[in-house]
Order: sequence, then C-alpha cells, then structure tokens
Amino acid sequence: MTHRIAVVVLDHFAPLDLGVPGQVFRTAVSSAGERLYEVVTCSEDRRTVRCDAGYSVLPDHDLDVLDTADTVLLPGIHGGPAMEGVISGTLRAALQGRPRIMSICTGAFVLAAAGLLDGRPATTHWRDSARFSALFPEVKLDPNVLFVDDGDVLTSAGVAAGLDLCLYLIRRDHGSGVANCAARRCVMPPWREGGQAQFIDRHVPESGLGGTAATREWMLTNLDRPLDLGALAGHARMSVRTFTRRFREETGVSPARWLTDQRVHHARRLLESTDLGVEEVARQAGFRTAVSLRQHLHAAVGVPPLTYRNTFRST
Repeated sequence: MTHRIAVVVLDHFAPLDLGVPGQVFRTAVSSAGERLYEVVTCSEDRRTVRCDAGYSVLPDHDLDVLDTADTVLLPGIHGGPAMEGVISGTLRAALQGRPRIMSICTGAFVLAAAGLLDGRPATTHWRDSARFSALFPEVKLDPNVLFVDDGDVLTSAGVAAGLDLCLYLIRRDHGSGVANCAARRCVMPPWREGGQAQFIDRHVPESGLGGTAATREWMLTNLDRPLDLGALAGHARMSVRTFTRRFREETGVSPARWLTDQRVHHARRLLESTDLGVEEVARQAGFRTAVSLRQHLHAAVGVPPLTYRNTFRST
C-alpha cells in the first residue's frame, strides 16, 4: 500500500526543506514501477503560508489530513513563534499520537514545542543548537550528527541532512535496492551514516585578558610541537593543578581536549586549503603520524582525511 506522508508547513518555512520530501519520496518505486509514497501538504486552516524568500504557498489540505497520514514531517523554519518554543494549541493537539513523525533542520523546534522530544535523543542545525538546548533542556540534543532515528520520531540537521534522512527512511521501509534507485534518480549519494558529524566551522573563542588566554594563543602558534601539561602550566606561570582548573573554568574543557580540538581544526583547514600530503598535515597539526590524524579526524567528523578533503575541494 502507498505510504502517505503529510508535510506540515508553517510561516517562515525553509523553502528547500519543504521541497525535499516531495522530491525524494516520489522517486521511491516498487519493482513494478509503482510509487511507494504519497506526499501531501497541509497548514492550519489550510491558510497561505509565507517564507522569507519572498513568496507564499497555499497547501492543499488542513491539519485534518494528519488523521490519514502514516508519517508526519515538519520542514525547517527560519523564524516565527516556534523558534521561541511556542506553537498553537491546535497544532500541538494535531501532532500528538502520530504513528511516525520526523523533522528536517529546525523543524525539531516544532516537535520539541509540542512535547514530542521530551527525554528523547534529537538533533537540529548546529547553528541553532544553543538556542534549542536553552528552550528545551529536557531534550537529549546531539548537534554533531546528521540525523537521529529514535524509532517513531526522527530528526535531522540542515537541508542536506534532511535529504539523507528521507533516503534513510526509504531504506528502512523498503530496503537498499529501492533506496539506491531513489538516490540515483535524485543524483545524490545513496548513504551517509546518521552519526557522521555535521561539518561545522567552529571559531576559536576570543582570547580575552588574564587567566590562560595568553597560553591558549601560544598553543595555537605551536600546534606542531609536543605540548604536555607541565609545559603549558609553566608558560602560564601556574601550578599544573591551578592551570588545569583555570583552563576548564575558562573554556569548559580540559587542556588536552582543547588542544586536540584545535589540532583537528587546523588539520581540517590544511586539508581544505592546501595540497599537503596527509603525513605533512598530520605533522603540522601536531598529530605526528597519519594514523593518529585519521583516528582523530574520524572521531571528530566521521570521515578520513582524503574524504574530507574531497568534500571541500573542487577538482
């Protein structure tokens, strides 16, 4: 039987997120060429909804169509009350008790505002993760992954991760053969692990004055050197114990964790912007060996150095 997916559209919807379900799910067909999914779109009272790209859409249905849906999908939003954790009582009630519900990007804000993510793992776009956690501390947010499958509730990061989640759902429902054919029709990779990290550009915090700031700056200019805790504490003119405590107070992590993160960030930039071999990238980033670099990069973003380079470098 055809699986019905109902897409709920709110004001400030993300245009690409709205287009993803209809584009991906319509390409999933049986061996006889029959479509396996039907995608319908709805809004509260079937009213016109507007996006920030300068146009509006008029969905074909109101929220009553959710009663006939096998899966309900919330596209991302770029503003509006839901980004502050507020949705209407009508929408909240309409989202309860659905067989399966999923979100793309900041659509997770709507699910969380409806109470559907309480105590559950979820993700959203990394850029909005701090706001999300502040609004919904009861949600087990992981901002570093592409998507999260928690059975009947699934969430994803930005728009490309929404593509991945839709394809993953086809694979979960109908197997690899159908999903791979759908991926070919969409001209997209057939599989990216949900646990693969979002490619986030994390900026180094402002160094400020006093404390361990000067030592952090010194660390950044000496990433290729061995930097043990004794050397760092000596540079800061503190005891190891005091330095470790102050460093964690100022950065939220241990010196070793912070140093590893900065080395990974430096290695990423070298892979993106230079033609240096992996061994030389490892040396300049302070990992000493290519094996060590591969281990740390894979732990951070889920892919090896050459795959990462090819992702960010044009031919």
